[in-house]
Amino acid sequence: MRGLSRASLAEVEERFNAVAGSADLGALSDELFAVADLLDREHGLRRALSDQARAAEQKVRVVHNLLDGKVGAAALATTEAAVSAKWSRAGDLADVLERLGVVAAAAEAEGQGRLDEVEDELFRFGRIVAGNPGLRRALADAAVPEEGKRELLRGLLEGKVAQSSLRLIAQLVVHPRGRSLETGLEEVGQLVAQQRQRLVAVVRSAVELSEAQKARLVTWLSTSYGRDVHLNVEVDKRVLGGFSVRIGDEIIDTTIVGRIEEVRRRLAG
Repeated sequence: MRGLSRASLAEVEERFNAVAGSADLGALSDELFAVADLLDREHGLRRALSDQARAAEQKVRVVHNLLDGKVGAAALATTEAAVSAKWSRAGDLADVLERLGVVAAAAEAEGQGRLDEVEDELFRFGRIVAGNPGLRRALADAAVPEEGKRELLRGLLEGKVAQSSLRLIAQLVVHPRGRSLETGLEEVGQLVAQQRQRLVAVVRSAVELSEAQKARLVTWLSTSYGRDVHLNVEVDKRVLGGFSVRIGDEIIDTTIVGRIEEVRRRLAG
């Protein structure tokens, strides 16, 4: 988010933080996702609630008429703050509510001591989907009803991953909001990592790294970037020795393949 929306996001986050502490975080996450999904479906409603020319009090009344008795106090207060704020574009209103739904799920996992698990499970599910075209098609098929996709995910994941992971994956599958599943998982993974203000490093290696190697890599990256780093390690047989690390848009490539590509670029240039 940029400009006006960035400032409004900070205001809404402040309100969210004030009310989330006493809420059932899992329920709060589901409710914020539901409100974001409603705004995505009802374009007229989204435009009306993000219209800067309308008084905030009028928009809050609309929210109460829609949501009273259907969501908890924390979700209602967060939505009130969101519609009272000013957004650069109408879509940012739904974006911020979904974002805070992710934050609530991450906070739920952190309170249960399972935040590391959730980060790992989101990453691993992304790799599973990337390696299984049939599953990817089934999850992306617009002809499959919402409940059918949820049932498929429950069969695959229930009891095998944290409830917060299942909640986040289901949101991305059922309501992709214009994103590929892989892109959505990466975005959500970054938000989950921010719960501890950590960077996420995606490591590609030809072989599985030992725990000692992972620990040394984490220490090196944390020292280099001045922040805690969470590793997501992907074994890729195409890597011919060495490894590559991606943090955001920055890539550290020590692989033989990477060196060959660098030589090719120099020769071509």
